[in-house]
Amino acid sequence: MKNEIYIEDIGQFKDKEATVSGWLYNRRSSGKIHFLMLRDGTGIIQAVAGKNDINEDTFEKCKELPQESSLKVTGLVVEDKRAPGGYELQVKKIEFIQMSEDYPITPKDHGTTFLMDHRHLWLRSSKQHAIMRIRHSIIRACRDYYDTRGYVLIDAPIFTPAACEGTSTLFETDYFGSKAYLTQSGQLYMEAAAMAFGKVYCFGPTFRAEKSKTRRHLTEFWMIEPEIAYCDLDGNMDIAEEFIEFIVQRVLEERKEELKILERDTSKLEKVIRPFPRISYDEAVKMLKDGGLEFEYGNDFGSPDETYISDQFDRPVMVHRYPAAVKAFYMKADQEDPTKAMCVDVLAPEGYGEVIGGGQREDNLDILLGKIKEHQLPMEAFDWYLDIRKYGSVPHSGFGMGIERAVAWICGLKHIRETIPFPRTISRIQP
Repeated sequence: MKNEIYIEDIGQFKDKEATVSGWLYNRRSSGKIHFLMLRDGTGIIQAVAGKNDINEDTFEKCKELPQESSLKVTGLVVEDKRAPGGYELQVKKIEFIQMSEDYPITPKDHGTTFLMDHRHLWLRSSKQHAIMRIRHSIIRACRDYYDTRGYVLIDAPIFTPAACEGTSTLFETDYFGSKAYLTQSGQLYMEAAAMAFGKVYCFGPTFRAEKSKTRRHLTEFWMIEPEIAYCDLDGNMDIAEEFIEFIVQRVLEERKEELKILERDTSKLEKVIRPFPRISYDEAVKMLKDGGLEFEYGNDFGSPDETYISDQFDRPVMVHRYPAAVKAFYMKADQEDPTKAMCVDVLAPEGYGEVIGGGQREDNLDILLGKIKEHQLPMEAFDWYLDIRKYGSVPHSGFGMGIERAVAWICGLKHIRETIPFPRTISRIQP
């Protein structure tokens, strides 16, 4: 159809006739005029339908037009500073595609369970729309960061023969008579790829069978994982902080309107500028003790601990050199203190906790063999992984960032379930 346009492009058709195809977001009437709020996925526009401008049958239909009915509206595009987006459509013709049934998600308040049961419809609301657009910007920024810095995208497999992060949180599946697992991370494969390409990244879904009901956990989430050859822990931390700064500043630049819809305090995000504070695990523990929190040295930090530590800073804080006992088998030991791992967690401010976890990998074959035995992992599943240390082993590092954790923090959301289109949690696999 001539001049069939998207709402986001409406300004290009000022004082011209155009057709918008979409869904009824809301409506109100004022005697002889209907005000139809029309959405098409790219924006919302007010369509003004006067009784004398359209045929009588169409005008009468608009009186009872249900929310989310699909329709095509043709009219004159006129500038109006008071209207959403600065333009409105003076209606000349309406084509009704489908009259919606009673839409279950009305403007009134609904409980979380009801909204999650109707997630496929909840995505149409303005707040969820804003979150998904910000998620889109974050993912595009992630790719842009690595693609413009010489990294090669390497896709990691979803089925794996063994654990990367420990066996207790694996989803097991039958693989033609053998056991296979849904991947927890693409990291081991990225280590192999880094030895071939120098610096690489993967981006895809990962799975953790954690029986956790916290606001920070999903059983299926998306993770981006860079891996860099000839890179130590300090270099790894440099990349992580530049990466986070790049993403946050991109969202501030691209998604002002969406952040406004979410009522996000952007002044907090504006402070996410390098350098980030870097503290050791020991310094972090002292911080907790000085703050009066009970914490047993040698444990990993829980959510309350991470929140307290991050609350001491106005930007992300990098905590490095945790006890080796609480970190994965592939972490390299600190030469100055072998009880510590050359690892780093980046804790987001405002109580959002860890958004990045990574570190320097063990590059010595004999030490890695010992760690696999110590963790009682199946040696045959790691034959290929050990080859990386046999044929030109070098120092290398990397990290993983969960997209949903980043979305939750940047959007200022209370629960991670709103950060992904169709969340999977310990109690939800529908819709």
